[in-house]
Amino acid sequence: MKKNKPLVKLNNAGVYRDEKWLVKGVSLEINKQEIVTLIGPNGSGKTTTGKLILDILKPDEGSVTLNTKKISYIPQKINIDWAIPLRVIDFMNITSKLNKSKIVESLGLTGVDHLIHKNLLNLSGGEFQRVMIARAIAKKPELLILDEPVQGVDFNGEIKLYNLIKEISDKLKCGILLISHDIHFVMSSTDHVICLNGHVCCSGTPNDVAKNPAYIELFGETAASAISLYRHDHNHTHNEDGSISK
Repeated sequence: MKKNKPLVKLNNAGVYRDEKWLVKGVSLEINKQEIVTLIGPNGSGKTTTGKLILDILKPDEGSVTLNTKKISYIPQKINIDWAIPLRVIDFMNITSKLNKSKIVESLGLTGVDHLIHKNLLNLSGGEFQRVMIARAIAKKPELLILDEPVQGVDFNGEIKLYNLIKEISDKLKCGILLISHDIHFVMSSTDHVICLNGHVCCSGTPNDVAKNPAYIELFGETAASAISLYRHDHNHTHNEDGSISK
């Protein structure tokens, strides 16, 4: 059976700026219904790699091959004038007009359709992230890129967002790239992890990366034990102190 082309493929891609390599020798591919997590400390080139995939930056070496134009991106930060009242339904329509049924459907997929007329300023961190994801999936992307998607979300909210991202991948059958400096994130529903520090330090399944000496050197000796919480299936709820609710 002929294998489908990956949605995006980087082959030894690098970006050179101001007499230094921001990233160098990065190879990765993302396929439909696959979750790839890109982790690394601040300044490791994660956002630069994301911009290569989004075609915002062109590689100075290597190549980037895109086999889809249906890409949605959720940035790490967005600029909103919070002095202006903005309802969720208005926010969904900022860059492109969507009919109400598509808005309700997308908000429903992320579990926040009841917030459609609520002011953005009154949302919790988790609710706002769900609205952001709903806005990104409204046009049914084949590739979804999320940059630090759990920032400003509490512990239980993180786990729920991890599960939601997996559900979206399954329902939309899209490929997902998660960009994060949070070492815990590699233990969610990730198919492939790439550890970046200007170059690819190591890559593989979450368990393989957690045991890799390069990963441990980058994140410290406690890294492997710190992520063990995410290694099991979450068919229960954790309390804020990490204990399990029955």
